[in-house]
Amino acid sequence: MTDQTSTAPTPLLITSTFDSGNIVVEAIDGTIATLSIRKDNESDFFQWFHFRVAAKAGTELILRITGLSGSAYPDGWPGYRACVSEDRERWTRTDASYDAKEAGGTLTIRYTLAGDAAWFAYFAPYSLERHHDLVAQAAACEGVTLRQLGLSLDGRPIDCLEMGTGDKPVWLIARQHPGESMAEWWMEGALDMLTDPANAHARVLLAACRFHIVPNMNPDGSTRGHLRTNAAGVNLNREWHAPSLDKSPEVLCVRTAMDASGVAFAMDVHGDEAIPAVFLAGFEGIPSLKAPQLALFRKYRDTLAIRTPDFQTRLGYPEGKPGKANLSMATAQIAERYGAVAMTLEMPFKDNDDLSDAAQGWSPERSMQLARDCLATLAEMVGEI
Repeated sequence: MTDQTSTAPTPLLITSTFDSGNIVVEAIDGTIATLSIRKDNESDFFQWFHFRVAAKAGTELILRITGLSGSAYPDGWPGYRACVSEDRERWTRTDASYDAKEAGGTLTIRYTLAGDAAWFAYFAPYSLERHHDLVAQAAACEGVTLRQLGLSLDGRPIDCLEMGTGDKPVWLIARQHPGESMAEWWMEGALDMLTDPANAHARVLLAACRFHIVPNMNPDGSTRGHLRTNAAGVNLNREWHAPSLDKSPEVLCVRTAMDASGVAFAMDVHGDEAIPAVFLAGFEGIPSLKAPQLALFRKYRDTLAIRTPDFQTRLGYPEGKPGKANLSMATAQIAERYGAVAMTLEMPFKDNDDLSDAAQGWSPERSMQLARDCLATLAEMVGEI
């Protein structure tokens, strides 16, 4: 009898029709897929990808994501390794190489399936469902209040968790740029620490401060699989000078709440595509800059560098020139508007080259630990804020 079993490779089945999914299948040839990334709605920004590949266990995948020279940050691709998970719990890195001359800039991802499906993403995703769990679990803790500050353009709540009995208003906001999912992993670490009654740094902070925490400023972009914009294709971190209901209600409702509470200290949490390091950006160029205000920012930065080797001060963005700050950005606007010690925290999409991790690169776990270090640093100097 003739064996009728096929020896042809199992076709690849690729989909991104789920929360934060983004990929376009251009062609599939055996175990080689040619792909591209869909732009943010009403925008030319693109860089975030998140998709699933199903095939027989043991299949050696070659995934070519093309057209990346036109992406938002083409300098982010050299040295980048893609995130992959088969259980959607632990995300590791897989081999990838970038050729700027191939098909308009091509990232080639190579991976051998252990099971029958794997998920690939630009960084470990933070789903809207996990966001709701995070908010619900924190709100159930003693002393925590949940406020809905407003609605996004698609009608999703802009959640703010409030806690602490002190008189210093502290604002922590994240994920203005939805593809920077490490920012919400950071928020999970921060909320885990602040709601732990056994954590001494948290107890100090809650006695001195009133925290206002917005874990996700851009739930629409997060769900739609955007890199940088909301449902209308608007970059929220260029709206802080004049937010509006029709373009940026997410910023408008947060800034209105800040007007009511005041701000003494603020951190806007982000991710950087190109720089393989963790760093802070400040507000040096604001018109009303005060020497004590700037000195506190620099003390915080330098103290954090002592506390954790995952943070450094060599690499980062250039300091703003006097009087030339971009007041449409959150950190500059908050520092100028409220006289606050404000800052932008940037984490890498790649790895922290000072303390590299071959298995995971920069990861959700390191993002959460960094949050604890950031808050412990604030606790050490909260009396000066």
